[in-house]
Amino acid sequence: MGQKDITEKLLEDYNDVFADIINGLIFKGEQRILPESLENAKVHSQYKAEDGKVHELERDVIKYWKEKKVELAICGIENQSNVKKYMPFRIIGYDGAAYRSQLLENRKEILPVMTIVLYFGTDHHWYGKKNIKGLMKIPEGLEEYINDYEMKVFEIAWLTEEEISRFHSDFKVVANFFVQKRKHKDYIPDDPTEIRHIDEVLKLLRVMTGDERYQAIFQKERGVHSMCDVAERLEKMGIEKGMEQGVKQGRKLGRNEGIHEEKIRVYKKLLEKGFSKQEAQEITELPQFLEN
Repeated sequence: MGQKDITEKLLEDYNDVFADIINGLIFKGEQRILPESLENAKVHSQYKAEDGKVHELERDVIKYWKEKKVELAICGIENQSNVKKYMPFRIIGYDGAAYRSQLLENRKEILPVMTIVLYFGTDHHWYGKKNIKGLMKIPEGLEEYINDYEMKVFEIAWLTEEEISRFHSDFKVVANFFVQKRKHKDYIPDDPTEIRHIDEVLKLLRVMTGDERYQAIFQKERGVHSMCDVAERLEKMGIEKGMEQGVKQGRKLGRNEGIHEEKIRVYKKLLEKGFSKQEAQEITELPQFLEN
């Protein structure tokens, strides 16, 4: 996941979002898993290697699925913004650690472990191998004795409208964003759906797109309730950047009067776009309000 900060709460860590993703992708929209039936499991697992040192594996999100106090399965989600060649080995390591933990707990029944990978890339499909056999050169005669292990990858940016309609949480907004971003590189968010976990959605967009502007919006997210609000902030940030560049250029040329006229032009343009006089004044740094 790259720049993942383990101190940050991931969007999928919310039970309503986690359940929605599993129901939408695995159960085709059928509401099999309820948010209240999920319990957090340890994202960290430890194992002792041959060097005698204790190593630690860290997963993105993993939860117990329970119904009527009966444990059914352990479900995990891993996020990827780019293709990792040896991802299948990482997944088998995660799942193996989950089974090992159950053995160490002396459980009467071992729960099945499922891990899915959410791929948020928009430039190309997942082109890497999805099974471990595809990543090894197996000597002739050993093929049938080597167990294979395949990971399940869901390409979010390539979901269909029907598949997106199966989601009901904030993940529906996220999925739609990446689908539109794949189709239109300069896509401006226009989804009016109210976002419940705005902080986590902005963090996910920042990490998965590499666009630090979403971090800036997160730091000043007051008043942001939907992707339409996000688009407005992005536009505002673009105008501010343009103003800053214009001022710097004007200073180089010594055209203070021209700079002031440019600020007035931008100020009036902001009013036309629906910004308040106070907001337009703050952006353009004009000393006083102007009349239309």
